[in-house]
Amino acid sequence: MDQPAPYVHWGFFLISLPNLVLICVMLVLFALALVLPFPGKHRVAEAATAEGTSDTPQPEPAGVSMGIADDPAGGWTNSIRRLIDRRLPLRELLPTRQPYYVGSWVYVFGVVTIAALVWVVLSGMVLAFEGPQWWHVSPQGRFVNSLHFWAVQMFFIFMVLHLWGQYWGAGWRDGRATTWMIGVVIFLVSIVTAFTGYLAQQNFDSQWIAVNAKDAINASGAGVFFNPLNFGQMLGLHVMLLPILVTVLVVVHVVQIRMRGVVRPLGMDAKSQPAPVAGAPQ
Repeated sequence: MDQPAPYVHWGFFLISLPNLVLICVMLVLFALALVLPFPGKHRVAEAATAEGTSDTPQPEPAGVSMGIADDPAGGWTNSIRRLIDRRLPLRELLPTRQPYYVGSWVYVFGVVTIAALVWVVLSGMVLAFEGPQWWHVSPQGRFVNSLHFWAVQMFFIFMVLHLWGQYWGAGWRDGRATTWMIGVVIFLVSIVTAFTGYLAQQNFDSQWIAVNAKDAINASGAGVFFNPLNFGQMLGLHVMLLPILVTVLVVVHVVQIRMRGVVRPLGMDAKSQPAPVAGAPQ
């Protein structure tokens, strides 16, 4: 991480070799995800067809929700409980059955993105508590710093793959536009978060990035509010405001998926949708 990376220069095209390799690997993974079948997908589909059951949720008896009878009395607590149960029932938040197409590489990319985010947050908390001197000098600090760096790379790689898959699969269909837009906002906020992380490295790279970024930010008019040369401001944004915002948006994104379900593949209508199978990949 402390050595300058080699660059590839073709005409006006200039990119570092590690970034070029990562982009090529992402393209290969995305192509394989479109071609390779998900393990067990055909067995799940055959079992769903043989079962012949419908995935349409059966209506519950009136006045019963989540196994608890609604209190006929009024009150704001009862109103909030009924509102939450109506918008996000417990059976939808923690389902036992899912359509077979949930077992897709595109959704695996999304799960890996969340797993990488967990590593980013945990390693970032350790770095924030120990400080720059620790992550630059101590062997343990260098290890945690590298873990944080590569977790961020994994987070962005699989998030982009997930976004590509949802874009080409028109993931905003069937009333899921909000879910799609929240995912795009997560990507944009994550870019700003990573940028402030580069500024908080406390090395020559971060100083060079900050000097050049200040000119760009001043040209946009946002320099009144943000100063990349201010380490305290950038560190505060990176370890507090932006990570909390990303985490909250990811939670909202997952809840939206649980509320509306996973979008059907293109070309499949609701009538031709196979039945869900218990124990199918979540």
